[in-house]
Amino acid sequence: MTHAHEASDAALAAPLHARTASSLSPADAAPTASDSAGAPWLKLSAAAAASAALAACGGGEAEAEAPQALKQADNAPRMPLLGDMGGSGSFRSDQAASRTPTPDELMDWAEMVFPQYFDSHQATVTSGTLVFRYYGGTRNYLGVYQGNVVVLGPPTNNAVVNVGALASFGDAVFSSGRPLNDQDAARFLLQAGFAATTQDIATVRSIGFDAWLNSQFNAPIGISGWEWLNQRGYAAVDNSTAYYDNTYPGDCMIWSQLMTSPDGLRKRVALALSEIFVVSLSGLDFNWRSHAIAHYWDTLVFHSFGNFRNLLQDVSLNPAMGYYLNTRGNQKENTATGRQPDENYAREVMQLMSIGLVMLNIDGTVRRDGAGQPIESYSQSDVTNLARVFTGYDYNQSLNQQGTVPGTTRTVPNTAFTRLPMSLNASLHSNLAVNFLGASIPANTPGAAALATAMDTLFYHGNVAPFICKQLIQRLVTSNPSPAYVARVASVFNNNGASVRGDMKAVVRAILLDDEARSSAGLTQPGFGKLREPMLRLVQWGRTFNISSTFGSWKIGDTSSASSRLGQSPLRSPSVFNFFRPGYVPPSTALAQSGAVAPEFQLVNESSVGGYLNYIQGVIRNGIYVNAPDLPNNGSNGNNGYDIKALYTHEMVLVVDPDALVARINLLMCAGQLSAATVKLIADAIKATPVTAASTDAVKLNRIASAIFLVMASAEYLIQK
Repeated sequence: MTHAHEASDAALAAPLHARTASSLSPADAAPTASDSAGAPWLKLSAAAAASAALAACGGGEAEAEAPQALKQADNAPRMPLLGDMGGSGSFRSDQAASRTPTPDELMDWAEMVFPQYFDSHQATVTSGTLVFRYYGGTRNYLGVYQGNVVVLGPPTNNAVVNVGALASFGDAVFSSGRPLNDQDAARFLLQAGFAATTQDIATVRSIGFDAWLNSQFNAPIGISGWEWLNQRGYAAVDNSTAYYDNTYPGDCMIWSQLMTSPDGLRKRVALALSEIFVVSLSGLDFNWRSHAIAHYWDTLVFHSFGNFRNLLQDVSLNPAMGYYLNTRGNQKENTATGRQPDENYAREVMQLMSIGLVMLNIDGTVRRDGAGQPIESYSQSDVTNLARVFTGYDYNQSLNQQGTVPGTTRTVPNTAFTRLPMSLNASLHSNLAVNFLGASIPANTPGAAALATAMDTLFYHGNVAPFICKQLIQRLVTSNPSPAYVARVASVFNNNGASVRGDMKAVVRAILLDDEARSSAGLTQPGFGKLREPMLRLVQWGRTFNISSTFGSWKIGDTSSASSRLGQSPLRSPSVFNFFRPGYVPPSTALAQSGAVAPEFQLVNESSVGGYLNYIQGVIRNGIYVNAPDLPNNGSNGNNGYDIKALYTHEMVLVVDPDALVARINLLMCAGQLSAATVKLIADAIKATPVTAASTDAVKLNRIASAIFLVMASAEYLIQK
């Protein structure tokens, strides 16, 4: 018998050329004279056309001899090229050449691009340094051995073919612009939004990452939070409901936005921004505070895909921010009384919303002086000077219409001021010169011009790109991005490719399509990923299992209690410093020893762990109990009940097949990242209670709820990679 490695190039080519033209697809065409084995692109269709069956080797079964036969890569004939394998996408092309695909990435890509040869997703088999998959439908093998890609199957008359170095496939694999499998698609969706449904996964796999992002960038915003409050009747002036004094309408608003908005990416970015530009509903105490937080949320949503410069200014003039950080009513200095402008916002807009405390390199690393100490980015003098810019502003009451609360003598304004930028009263604005961060605003500069100069000074500061981009990476992808990752995204912030600075669309695209976000390498790196925020876990559950509010109430409420609920509630940060600091390190942990950060772990304590598990267990099984769901107020009536719940329609179909049920939940909730041991543990647990097609719906629901709960309680779910 002739062994695969003994076949010559000529002998290998003979059976290929012998096939008739009618039996060859374009992808099977023989190599042309212009092709060369040293070219940068390797077309796997050529490899598949030249793949050899192992059945004749040793006279045994092909599958049995696959490992030994495939280990002939070093001496196997190399297949020449058949055309360009550049791929249809261009994202990450600059990075792709510097990274070698993993064998699984290569084989997943081959299945996607050449299904005629690698016709279904197969399990990976490892034998020493050989990694391969066998495709029973076409009887082809695809493997990687000692850094070379090898294929064999019927078309090559039992010859092993060395396609070329695995490293040569980097551009082809990573510029294809589409996820390599369902797990890859789900992982992308969970970073880019709140959930990964089967339809979303299919869409991303069909159109690719870039097209999906464009569809999200171009999606209509939909109903605003401010308008939703009005539609639900929360603008009514009534002493019994007193919506003008209550915060719970704001909770209903934000939960409705997070659970139902079709533009998931925009809302996800807005939520991330709400943790940088913090205004807390818990810290607002003025008429129509829920309307005010709704408009603040709408402002973040509107600018999520806009320009950072506009976001910075609109946040600075927003009435909710004006109240929260004391810009509203801030007056110029008075030498007679000793009054000085309030410095709160001037300090926080630098420290938290633009440049940070210390000078940064483009990659987010700290700049240090000759003694090795961090260089401060601003001084107390900068704060004092900048505070003068934010004097003279107050609510814009130009559309104010005072109304008397029925049955009382109390008057309240209408809601218009909550969504108008604060207006400037020139007589209360400081006319002193302003010198901060190297910029000078002359004395007697009009307030609007002074504000514009201040905003430009902050916007063009070298710290803004790495400071903001690193935090957005932390919120969307990983707590500890590499300096190179930060630098790549920050560079896009500084220049989107068309000489535009602060383009948020370009920044979001760069974050989500970066090689560090998309590479499977992060799945096995202990320091990659982040703890899922509790509020995001609830939103993910809701969107994944298509929950609905029967009466449209969305009265999920304030979930801030750590002992009985989530320990976190959207737009209810306990302070301007967010729920957690971007540089938080859990004390006395391995993370502390390694110098890594874990921001979300600042929410974790004994109470929050138990509170989350107890709360989510009941929510998954029963839904969320609502009083008077048909009414906007917090009354009680005969409609009290579980107004907000999931139907689990797709899960009911799989309920008698526990393995399939867990596999579905693993894909949708974890992007397939649960270990085999955890999957088995959960499947075995739910198998303990028999469920058949004849079982009651309650029994079936118990199994579904148990499976979801065990997944959402697992450490492998809680850490998103």
